Amino acid sequence: MSLFNVYPLNPIAITKALGSRVWDDKGQEYLDMYGGHAVISIGHTNPHWVKRIEDQLHLIAFYSNSVIMPIQEELAKAINDISGKKDFQLFLCNSGAEANENALKLASFHTGRKKIIAFKKSFHGRTSLAVAATDNPSIVAPVNETDNIIFLPLNDIVALEACFATSGKDIAAVIVEGIQGVAGIHEASDAFLQTIRKVCDEFGAVYIADSVQCGYGRSGKFFAHDFAGVNADIYSMAKGMGNGFPIGAILIAPHIQAKFGMLGTTFGGNPLACAAALGVIEVMQKENLIHNAQLQGEYLMNALKAIKGVKVVRGKGLMIGFEMEEGLEDLRKVLLNEFNIFTGEAKPNVIRLLPSLAITKSDIDLFLKGMQDAIAYLQQKNS
Repeated sequence: MSLFNVYPLNPIAITKALGSRVWDDKGQEYLDMYGGHAVISIGHTNPHWVKRIEDQLHLIAFYSNSVIMPIQEELAKAINDISGKKDFQLFLCNSGAEANENALKLASFHTGRKKIIAFKKSFHGRTSLAVAATDNPSIVAPVNETDNIIFLPLNDIVALEACFATSGKDIAAVIVEGIQGVAGIHEASDAFLQTIRKVCDEFGAVYIADSVQCGYGRSGKFFAHDFAGVNADIYSMAKGMGNGFPIGAILIAPHIQAKFGMLGTTFGGNPLACAAALGVIEVMQKENLIHNAQLQGEYLMNALKAIKGVKVVRGKGLMIGFEMEEGLEDLRKVLLNEFNIFTGEAKPNVIRLLPSLAITKSDIDLFLKGMQDAIAYLQQKNS
């Protein structure tokens, strides 16, 4: 039996990881500046995180959501405390796509409406409604197509207000990434997010803050949306939440009421996933990693802007994208293949950096040295 071939793979087999390093099956060490799509929030195989999961495994790994699970309540309190959303409710699931799927469904239940506003170049996941709200026709199957999604330009306040003026009574929700990741690191402006809050209040719509990639401290605040100074009604989370253990969730404002059967999940909130998520929060708090993300991100972005050949730098905290000048478009491949540094990409020519929030200045300096060497390598090759 073969694997279903849906990913273009680098010919590298990673078999071991620790902190901001990974090793392949030949023993070659790599610096990880991507963290598996922003998943590694506290460093690979963090010892406290590993012990949290091991200890839970010896107690109980799984039972269904038909019984009280104290560890779920422990996690809810921990997320409320670290996020500052103290009165919000928690629904646990397994992934970012599932989190957004439930957020959109919940908004429709709450409002009794069908229309959703999403934004150009957005990515919200690959499940049915989440992918319909994703601006990438190549991954939307015919069965996922719906006329219930309205795509508007990001940061276009005039277009947003005009859409609500004509269709506001039909709109169930607005879903927006605080920082668009797959699109190439594009921030939603504070004024734009404040306007979303305003029009949702005026028309009784639900403001959904997709924080799957830009949340969990990566931006220098727990939610990137918090820079705008307004609360959303629902926050979706995943990626960094479990540091590699599959878990997702939505935080739900207190005015949105639950009823039996409205949402459901088999594996969501299982004890092992909750233990992993608690381990993440405990390390984040003990090591002050949200502040570290802010400090190291500022240092990294300023250093990138000073490198000759870097055309533009965008982002906040440790969610960074940059573009290279003409002739240096192969930088990402050279960093990986010649200098053993993992980075990410966004089409057509953006390099994405999403390292562990625990990354050190010395590791960033090692990356910057690799950048300089890779640029010199390309310049010599092209001359």
